[in-house]
Amino acid sequence: MASKAKRSPRTTGERSSLMDAEAAGRASSTSEDAKTSLKSHQTDRGREADRPSQIPRLGWKDIFWRLWDEFNKDRVLLVAAGATFYLLLALFPALAAFISIYGFVADPVSVADHVAYLGGLLPSGGLDLIRDQLQALAREKPSALGTGFFIGLGIALWSANSGMKALFDAMNIAYEEREKRSFITLNLMSILFTVGALLIGIVLLLTVGVVPALLRYFYLDAWTETLVAVSRWPILIATMLTGVSLLYRFGPSREHAKWRWLSWGAVIATVIWVAASWLFSFYLQHFANYNATYGSLGAVVGLMMWTWISVIILIVGAAINAEMEHQTAIDSTTGPPLPMGKRGAVVADTLGKIAD
Repeated sequence: MASKAKRSPRTTGERSSLMDAEAAGRASSTSEDAKTSLKSHQTDRGREADRPSQIPRLGWKDIFWRLWDEFNKDRVLLVAAGATFYLLLALFPALAAFISIYGFVADPVSVADHVAYLGGLLPSGGLDLIRDQLQALAREKPSALGTGFFIGLGIALWSANSGMKALFDAMNIAYEEREKRSFITLNLMSILFTVGALLIGIVLLLTVGVVPALLRYFYLDAWTETLVAVSRWPILIATMLTGVSLLYRFGPSREHAKWRWLSWGAVIATVIWVAASWLFSFYLQHFANYNATYGSLGAVVGLMMWTWISVIILIVGAAINAEMEHQTAIDSTTGPPLPMGKRGAVVADTLGKIAD
């Protein structure tokens, strides 16, 4: 009996140790299961995606849920309206700079005829307004355009770059950034982008309007002429895609994103913009009559609405890119990989919320 009594405490202690070991094992197993579950959850959401194509379906659900939330929270429609105001203020100085540069590659007098080829993309009233202004600028005496050419061009570019800075502000809102560039850096970049936008406009005009006219002198067969006429539109879209991609990369005040994190939003914005421009022009031609409602201001209102829609599409494309970066924990910025918090971009330094 004594020996049994002596063994009893030892057996109880051993049993307690065994229970502690089993509890520790269960806790360790639970911890490992939690880690595995968390890792699987992150993988299912695209938290380890190195490019947008690696984001799974649940991740895209998160992206579009946040996109809708940011669209309302950032008041994108109001932001686009403000950018539209500055873009329209910059329109006529930009046209003056455009006609000055256009004179180096084509006859400025013929620019109005070339602009007519863009009728499918621009509202008819707005197109007439731009064409009339270009004709008035082209009819000026050569001496008026040549005297103090660079001074006049510089003044026109400085006046026109306010519209580009408005787009930069819109990009900052889409990427949740604050403007951190200096006054000189910001204005130099906006002027550079303004010149780039004018050059893109000239390329589009030459591609759509001038090239088909020149090809008539080569007496091409019908098949070749049709092929060239059709191929100019992909060139136009590619040129627009390039311009939008550059705006998304250099417009926001942040560390630059890698191109693969910009291309998706740029493609979506370009395709939607082309479709929306055509549909809006079709709507104005067949259903709406702004002249009856607004009188002589009908053309201005139509151009204003088209610009507003275009800016909304640009902001949404940038927001799609931003939320894609927000979905992954992998560094999406240029340069060597850095830990979160040190990448110089809000959406790259933080993780976006999940939809559920």
